[in-house]
Amino acid sequence: MRTKTSTAMAYGSNCKCLEYYAGSTSTTYNVVDFGAKADGKTDSRAAFLSAWSSACASNAAATVLVPSGSYLLTRVVFSGQCKNSVTFQIDGTLVAPTDYGTENWITFDGVSGVTILGGTLDGQGAALWACKNAGKTCPTGATSLEFTNSREVLISGLTSLNSQMFHIDIHDCENVNIQGVHVTASGDSPNTDGIHVAGSAGVNITTAIIKTGDDCISIGPGATNLWIENIGCGPGHGISIGSLGKDPNEQGVQNVTVKTAVFSGTQNGVRIKTWAKPNQGFVRGVLFEDVIINNAQNPVIIDQEYCPDNNCSSQPSGVKISNVTYRNITGSSATAKAVNFDCSHTNPCTGIVLDIVDLTYGSKPATASCTSAAGSATGVVLPPSCLAS
Repeated sequence: MRTKTSTAMAYGSNCKCLEYYAGSTSTTYNVVDFGAKADGKTDSRAAFLSAWSSACASNAAATVLVPSGSYLLTRVVFSGQCKNSVTFQIDGTLVAPTDYGTENWITFDGVSGVTILGGTLDGQGAALWACKNAGKTCPTGATSLEFTNSREVLISGLTSLNSQMFHIDIHDCENVNIQGVHVTASGDSPNTDGIHVAGSAGVNITTAIIKTGDDCISIGPGATNLWIENIGCGPGHGISIGSLGKDPNEQGVQNVTVKTAVFSGTQNGVRIKTWAKPNQGFVRGVLFEDVIINNAQNPVIIDQEYCPDNNCSSQPSGVKISNVTYRNITGSSATAKAVNFDCSHTNPCTGIVLDIVDLTYGSKPATASCTSAAGSATGVVLPPSCLAS
């Protein structure tokens, strides 16, 4: 299990992305000076790209300033590498187009030392959710913000509203700090994960409030060394490792800490989910600690028969789950089965540790269910452990 990494440690002592906070001189490029219109109707994409290009070419640390107001921004990619660190200071609201394309809305690709401070992203996804929930043929929709192939990134104080798909996606990145973000979407908004991390190392997510229609935080293949702390989740589907194992050659997930989280009225609390099909992947070295769960349908769950469309083979999951600790997990379940470890018959879960778990089900005792799951229990564990020794 990794220890928590401070911002300075995560970025290194020479990280230029921290110069903004150190008071270093920064050249400012105001998007309005490049032609952006704060009317919420005029596409400001060209102005934003021009401001980015100037900031990216600066020999000194630079700031792209988005003043107060509402700016329509069609799909845009901000590409590196830049000569120095760049801060996006967003004092206004960026508004997505409603053509609901399949591409990401705002992408940062191949950048290093980029900071996003404040601001609001309005994905305008409500009409698309309604289309999907009605069972109609609908566009896929766009993820609001993606960082890909990037390192030494800070996202602080950002608000994401009504994303069409994922709100924030971190893919193939290193050393990313996400702090003080607010994510809001309807509880029935499909596929609107709050923060998704995959193929990335050294990601810290702290002090976030996430209300959405899918996972508050989802952890995909190839994620390592994640620290998640002080999270408020609900509505939503909880914090999920997975789904994993959909593709046969996926990377594993390891060294994940989830600490000090509160779940309110969520579908799940802390969940690990893998597809029921052959795979060489794994989940190992996971700690869920100091978690409060209020009336979740599945407070503690490992589901290795995940099949959302009910059209899967009957093959057991090949993903190996080991060394997962649940420490100081308290609260209430909306269903009788508060703990459910449904593990693979061919790759049983091993090294599962229950260290003070106290979950209730109204005035009735809660239950636990274990299939192919082995481990140990210590301290007060309610419902009583069903783990094989």
